[in-house]
Amino acid sequence: MSNVKEYRDQSQEELKALYQDLSKELFQLRNEMKVTRKMEKPHLVRIKKKDRARVMTILREKELKATS
Repeated sequence: MSNVKEYRDQSQEELKALYQDLSKELFQLRNEMKVTRKMEKPHLVRIKKKDRARVMTILREKELKATS
């Protein structure tokens, strides 16, 4: 799921859970790369990092909207 509109429709709790899931997946992909020195799908690291950044950005926007 990398559609920003779908992320914006979710609550903060759902976004935080999604952020945790993406972080775990990214951690596992990086460990796989370090251990085996080869990955079947190396492009997934870049995709997961971008998705995680999108989630962080939307969480920050929601925090700022809530305080103002």
